[in-house]
Amino acid sequence: MKKLIGFLFLLLLVAGAGVGYLYMRVNQPFRGFEGTEQFVEIPSGAGSVAIGDRLIAGGVIRDRATYRTAVWMTGKGRQLKAGEYRFDRAMTPFEVIDKIARGDVYVVHVTFREGLTMAEMAKIFEAEGLGQAAAFMQAAKDPALVREIDPSARDLEGYLFPETYALPRRADAGRLVRQMVGAFQHAFPQEARDAGAAANLTPRQIVTLASIVEKETAKPEERPIVAAVYRNRLRIGMPLQCDPTVIYALQRAGVFTGNLRRDDLQFDSPYNTYRYPGLPPGPIASPGKASLEAAAHPADVDYVYFVSRNDGSHEFARTLDEHNRNVQKFQIQYFREKRLRERQEGR
Repeated sequence: MKKLIGFLFLLLLVAGAGVGYLYMRVNQPFRGFEGTEQFVEIPSGAGSVAIGDRLIAGGVIRDRATYRTAVWMTGKGRQLKAGEYRFDRAMTPFEVIDKIARGDVYVVHVTFREGLTMAEMAKIFEAEGLGQAAAFMQAAKDPALVREIDPSARDLEGYLFPETYALPRRADAGRLVRQMVGAFQHAFPQEARDAGAAANLTPRQIVTLASIVEKETAKPEERPIVAAVYRNRLRIGMPLQCDPTVIYALQRAGVFTGNLRRDDLQFDSPYNTYRYPGLPPGPIASPGKASLEAAAHPADVDYVYFVSRNDGSHEFARTLDEHNRNVQKFQIQYFREKRLRERQEGR
């Protein structure tokens, strides 16, 4: 009897030692990977055991016994979420499991600023290491996503909303494009489309006008005024004569050198609003929410001209005589005086 009691006591000691050892392990930070960081991909639908195997293979958790103990102690085995996780330091199993249960997946924050074309966005997509520019362009050339808004769309130019997106390292171009179109639809609600319809403008025309406004001014307070200028020109049949539309035409043809020359204003393209009346066939860039709002709800002004003040703002005019005076002041005289100062300074 004494021997049995002694054996049971020994078993309890061994078991206690084992429990103590595991308790020490689950509270001990571990890092079994080389380099500064380790990424572990947890696929959708993966069970707790499969997740543990990936964490162990990645050198994030020491072994199965440690992992299973930590999962049991936290009670979070059914809360573990799919995604890619980044580890850059030694962590306890508790910390690892908590990170995955919270869904603290690794993302890259990529900003597509207002006024970019599809091609420019594709270059950013590739430059950020998310995928090939060609894959982005292929996805962006499918107009099906905006068919309800714009039945005549041939691609998604103008409909990829400029925003900062949180993306996985290897982003799927198609999924990102769908996300960007969804953000556009949120920024261009039915109310804005109805406002355009009240002025006999289709949603496509409103978005096209918004893209022009986006390219013409970065001043929030000027956007409704610039939109009004072009709406006024359309109303009276006056050519839009918008430089950004010519630049876009040259870019599409692959012949833009970076500088707009006087001869370029004669470039034959339906996007050239110096040669062709009315709005161009479609958007020339992706407008932001403020430009969409301005195009749908322009300012109540009767301006039909504007010229740059060379500081990012513009001077507006109602008549050609007034506009010519502004051009004389802010363009001819301004640059004449600038060249004179440069010569005096020996530049």
